[in-house]
Amino acid sequence: MCAERSAGSVPGIAGGRRVHPLLAAWAGYASLLDHVAATTIEALERERRLAESGDHIARPAFRAQDAALLADGLHYETRIAERAVLATREHNPHDLFNALVWLRHPQLKLALNARQAADITEVGPRTRTRGQCAMTHFDEAGAIVWCADPALLALWDRHDWPGLFLRERAAWGTRIAITVFGHALIERQFAGGDALSTAKTIAVRVGADAIASRCTGEGSIIAHWAQAEVLIAAAIRDRRLLTDPQELRPLPLVGIPGWHADGASPSFYRDAPCFRPLRPGRRYPPPFVPSMPLR
Repeated sequence: MCAERSAGSVPGIAGGRRVHPLLAAWAGYASLLDHVAATTIEALERERRLAESGDHIARPAFRAQDAALLADGLHYETRIAERAVLATREHNPHDLFNALVWLRHPQLKLALNARQAADITEVGPRTRTRGQCAMTHFDEAGAIVWCADPALLALWDRHDWPGLFLRERAAWGTRIAITVFGHALIERQFAGGDALSTAKTIAVRVGADAIASRCTGEGSIIAHWAQAEVLIAAAIRDRRLLTDPQELRPLPLVGIPGWHADGASPSFYRDAPCFRPLRPGRRYPPPFVPSMPLR
């Protein structure tokens, strides 16, 4: 796991128990996660200023979503694009995790907002394009899967879940890894109410050495890969990615080693409802290939 902040402990998440790998990847924000119900705009603004001082990437300012803010009549995405203001509900777990993703993955968030705002300008606020639907799926429930092995993609293409998660269990963290981006996925894991979540993912072809060097902990998680995310963000802005929801590959997260207690059991892949067979005629696009070598 490659977090850009010190992981430390997550007492509010762990409750004295093992911390799930997905939550451990966000442990650098334990001061917020330990007090979700009390998280204020002031606390988020402190984190925003800290993040900007570290990477020099401007993010929209967090502002309380109240009547005074909404009186401007702007669409949520338009307000971000035109005023650099992110309407945020205080003491709200969903909005907190959205804020955390803005802190960690600003380039991706900015690219999604630029595309959303452009489509709103083109079709109006009451119509949604296929691209907007794809971007919303990715924003809420998305992940990036980094893969170095075409054989793993072939297993995934045909929904061979025992092959991808059992027979190739050793590949996770060395030839394949994941960055969870969707704030709703993180919120569900935090709440403990949706253990069988399926991510809507973008597959990215990278080298095995780059994956292995970035996965140093449990869960095959790469918390943040700034160089790669810049290239993915550019592809989103240029409409080379996320133009249709059908581009997104489903990935049942509980198959990843260390994510579920039953993950090493063959019966799990027969019985758990998230491991669905491939629909007739369903095909996935090839992985995104970055335009330059990634370190």
